[in-house]
Amino acid sequence: MEEWNLITESPEETMQLAEKLAGIVQPGDVITLEGDLGAGKTSFTKGFAKGLGVKRVVNSPTFTIIKEYNGRIPLYHMDVYRMEDEMEDLGLEEYFYGEGVSVIEWPSMIPSQLPEDRLSISLFHLGETSRKITVQTTGSRSLQLLKELRYE
Repeated sequence: MEEWNLITESPEETMQLAEKLAGIVQPGDVITLEGDLGAGKTSFTKGFAKGLGVKRVVNSPTFTIIKEYNGRIPLYHMDVYRMEDEMEDLGLEEYFYGEGVSVIEWPSMIPSQLPEDRLSISLFHLGETSRKITVQTTGSRSLQLLKELRYE
């Protein structure tokens, strides 16, 4: 496992980081987003979607759990915060190992359902617009993504 910490000074910088990540992901990649309310998870996902070429407006799927968007590869945006029961079967594996990339907000709500190899991103408030972003790897594919993200 490897970890990278960085600071962004604006929502636009956070979105640019996500846009860069979107340029290197492949089908089957899983990105998790954890952080305080208002820390930038949805801004990150908007930048990520832009990097995939998604044309639709992206917002948090708070009441639908999963929203799908078409881009260079499909984007499966999940917000599992409201899941009542972690063992509820939503067929998430079909998304995780499907044709697109999954971005999951609040992954701590479904730890046993997450794939072993994923890029885990945490966002923390530092100030009004500045954020600390911690990126952690959990396997070989996520490590490859982190290396490409850092050095591209």
